[in-house]
Amino acid sequence: MAKRQIAVLIQDGVQALDVAGPLDVFAEANGFLPQSEYYDGLLVAPSHAPVRASNGMALMPHLSLGEAERRFHTVLVAGGPTLPDAAADPMVSGWLQSCGARAERYGSVCTGAFALGHAGLLDGRTVTTHWQNAALLAARFPKARVEPDRIFARDGALITSAGVTAGIDMALALVSEDHGEALALACAKRLVVVAQRQGGQSQFSPLLTARIDADSPVGKVQDYVLGHLDEPLHVKRLAEIGGTSPRSIARLFVTQLGVTPHDFVESVRIDQARKLLEMSDRPLKAIAFDCGFASTEQMRGAFQRRVGLNPARYRESFRGHRQADSAAAPARR
Repeated sequence: MAKRQIAVLIQDGVQALDVAGPLDVFAEANGFLPQSEYYDGLLVAPSHAPVRASNGMALMPHLSLGEAERRFHTVLVAGGPTLPDAAADPMVSGWLQSCGARAERYGSVCTGAFALGHAGLLDGRTVTTHWQNAALLAARFPKARVEPDRIFARDGALITSAGVTAGIDMALALVSEDHGEALALACAKRLVVVAQRQGGQSQFSPLLTARIDADSPVGKVQDYVLGHLDEPLHVKRLAEIGGTSPRSIARLFVTQLGVTPHDFVESVRIDQARKLLEMSDRPLKAIAFDCGFASTEQMRGAFQRRVGLNPARYRESFRGHRQADSAAAPARR
């Protein structure tokens, strides 16, 4: 098997960990592989000039965009704090449309998804990014299906990750895809990171997001929902709680929180269910009831759609009950 060339696109203001995290995973994998199967990580930038990372580090590109007109195995765009607000770069977009689309797989780390969006590579795809930027990504590229609760999202050849360290999770998943779970687990142990998140754990709790003024319609609804999850919480009922009309409460939620009332309620229900799954052995049916789901099937569907795992698999992964892999970890070369 030939070497897999991994091209990581970097631009000024890039987050160093978005670059180093995935590349370190691939480098660790090389320690368990014959040289003929090594990953070859290459930094690609608009020019050969050093790229200044957001933490002040200077990163030296291996190739300029003009020199990188080839078919790579994997193309990844590293993110950075300023990338969501940056204007589209025609040179970068053209390269991604050409080399990204030709790669066996392509994707982004964190806010690198915005560069893919400018290149038209997110249209009609399920994607994720840093939770703080998910609403903006969805607004800027409405043809994309943005899932803010995912650690990473795979849609065909496209794979996108959540914020910063989630790039490590994504790279481990790619190593597992290429060489098996045992090798990915061995890499994770070397890096002292969790190997089994598998895109399943929510990146943040909706209970920790910025709260709206408690006396406002949205604030009243927030407070009520948090204390009454076991009740039916349809839009008409939420409007009554907020003292406004269903149309108005829906508009206010989208304007002030970036989500619909239904999405907010479902997110809070999933968040509470996650906590119960992590901290208790209560039956799924009881957890579904306490969190306001009509049935375990409804809870399972919401988890699969938003978290990427069903409740039983989530509990297995995040309560530490996963059985050790029966296959021995490969010997490090």
